Amino acid sequence: MRRIALVLLAASSLLPAVMASAATRPRYGGILRVALRAAPTTLDPADLYQSDSPTRSNLSRLMFDTLVTLDSRGRPQPSLATSWQAEPGNQRWHFYLRPNVSFHDGTALTSDAVAASLRAANPNWKVFPTGDAVVIESDAPDADLPAQLALARNGIAKRDGRLLGTGPFAIADWQPGKMLTLAARDDYWGGRSFVDSVVIEMGKSYRDQMISLDLGKVDLIEVASGQARQAAAENRRIESSAPLELMCLLFTRAPQSSEEGRLRQALALSIDRASLNSVLLQGSGEVSGGLLPDWLTGYGFLFPAEVNLPQARQLRADLHQASPWTLGYDSADPLEGLIAERIALNARDVGIVLQLTSSNSPDVRLVRVPLASLDSGVALKMIAQALGIPFPALAGNSVHDLYVAENGLLESQRVIPLLYVRVAVGIGPTVRNWSARPDGIWPVQDVWLGAERP
Repeated sequence: MRRIALVLLAASSLLPAVMASAATRPRYGGILRVALRAAPTTLDPADLYQSDSPTRSNLSRLMFDTLVTLDSRGRPQPSLATSWQAEPGNQRWHFYLRPNVSFHDGTALTSDAVAASLRAANPNWKVFPTGDAVVIESDAPDADLPAQLALARNGIAKRDGRLLGTGPFAIADWQPGKMLTLAARDDYWGGRSFVDSVVIEMGKSYRDQMISLDLGKVDLIEVASGQARQAAAENRRIESSAPLELMCLLFTRAPQSSEEGRLRQALALSIDRASLNSVLLQGSGEVSGGLLPDWLTGYGFLFPAEVNLPQARQLRADLHQASPWTLGYDSADPLEGLIAERIALNARDVGIVLQLTSSNSPDVRLVRVPLASLDSGVALKMIAQALGIPFPALAGNSVHDLYVAENGLLESQRVIPLLYVRVAVGIGPTVRNWSARPDGIWPVQDVWLGAERP
């Protein structure tokens, strides 16, 4: 009798472990519901009017594969291309395609289709199909070409009246700017996703997204800059990227005189970036005097970012009376309005007048530029392109070469870096296996939905 009791006791002690294991075991099925602030009117990855934002990248990667992906350390990894090779000089590259890959309509991925897609996204490239590979020629040597092919804009798409990709989800319903429904592909070359479908509501304010998350109507939302800490303190499940979005001041033109250049220097020295981060962003950013974040390059500390009022006042005192500058910002973003006001107050402390405006042509504008790549060279090129500043040719691929190029962009005095801001998402209680990456990419293909709250 005692032996039977011991057996029953042992079995009962194992029951919670078995139940816990079952609760954490991956399961197929369910609908992942997402809400976004953006309201895109096209899903075409080659649309040149879209920025390389985290939202665009995440949407695109659900539907369109790229030839190459980057791992969490920015190293190129195979995707639709299993291997690649550069000819001497890094101006002509061969990318060898993965076999047995199909578009969402079941047609095979071919080198002709890949070449046509890449030409649409990169009009300046020469792209040729050749057997089971494509050849890409650039105007100049480009050692970073594989990393460039990992950008969302280089997602492979077939355009024949319908927009088709090779990604893990196919478009089931598309209402531009309003709703996107995606269905998991059973024949995806990388393996079927756990969830059956993804339904994405668009054009939702941050406030409406948070309410929907709290009511259990959605499983994934965006969290506004500066609100992640408070949202987490209120027992919401929040995941944040590394500091991923550059916030900076961009002048519409180069300085027209040495005096104007010194005035811009005085403005840069007057801004209390640490206060902007700690007070307005609730510590969710990272002070930056450079165009790239320090966590990516390791040399960001070389670009000064500290406020220096005595030096700023001295520079201003040595100059003639200057006309006020107009400072523009996104009036639909309350946070940008607060930051612009604080910058204007900092500038006034050293005798520089900034007048806030909603005009489309201010003298200087508060802008945000997302970090488009974990490859630092590609990221810097994309930032320069977004800011409209000519990018100097890189002498090589070393950290020193990258620093020289970044320093050259800053010496143009077109831009004053302020902060790098994290991108945060709120996640519902039934979402399992969410694995955050520094670049903010959603691991949708790997997550599954639990039946109950954990």
